[in-house]
Amino acid sequence: MKLGGWQQDPRTALRVDEHFDLAAFDRSGTPGWTLGRKAAEAFMEQRAQHLSDLQEQLFANGKTGSRKRILVVAQGLDTAGKGGLARHVMGQVDPQGVALKAFKAPTPEERAEPFLARIERALPKPGMIGFFDRSQYEDMLVPGVNGMGAEELAERGRMINDFEKQLVDDECVILKVCLMVSYGEQGRRLLERLDRPDKHWKFSPHDLEVRGQWFKYQSVYQEVLRQTSTDYAPWMVIPADHKWYARAAVSEALTRSLEEMELTWPEADFNVAEERARLALTLDAEPTLS
Repeated sequence: MKLGGWQQDPRTALRVDEHFDLAAFDRSGTPGWTLGRKAAEAFMEQRAQHLSDLQEQLFANGKTGSRKRILVVAQGLDTAGKGGLARHVMGQVDPQGVALKAFKAPTPEERAEPFLARIERALPKPGMIGFFDRSQYEDMLVPGVNGMGAEELAERGRMINDFEKQLVDDECVILKVCLMVSYGEQGRRLLERLDRPDKHWKFSPHDLEVRGQWFKYQSVYQEVLRQTSTDYAPWMVIPADHKWYARAAVSEALTRSLEEMELTWPEADFNVAEERARLALTLDAEPTLS
């Protein structure tokens, strides 16, 4: 459906299929969006109240027995903009209806248990929008770069696919977004973190070690995306050189996913007329001590 500057649903324009080639992917493109930055930011602002209303309906339904919820999985290398997505996209809705989780390297205790255990503990409850900054896919990407065998990597992919299928069958919509920044743009963003004292806290020397393995990460990302983009939980790979585009695309994808839930306001489980009458008795009187 064409809407605003979106000539194509971003979930379709950015979807990973069997022909996807990460090496040929244009990380400065704006697939599906035909206008510029200002128009994208204005359209996102225009849609913000609608997104907020949909999220409130989801939250209200969760309070009255619905199992429906959404999990946004955000992957990408350092500086790709995962944190910015959390601020600019999830910041448009009521924070009490959002469950944010940033996954770091697993602790010794987490390494001693099945790799999906810590993911399962962080899943959004009914009525919530969950946002994962990194996710279960770190348990394919990092081991893959560090030499995990192809069959073991594929087995982890199958386990993740089965796990996500169970979630979808339990009325959890999964929106998987992989932010892909170019090598040059990543370098510029890392340099900005070094140049600006207010950005030093975002930088780690480890970032440069990961950058030094750029081609390994690209190769493993290609394989992970190929193995785990399914009909029920497909990947969107998002060009991330333009932060405004990445934020607009994810915001629109989230809005359309909520629209497709066909949410309605839950019916009252009390007699509205009776409660209105009870309230009316108190409107013209001051409270008194009993």
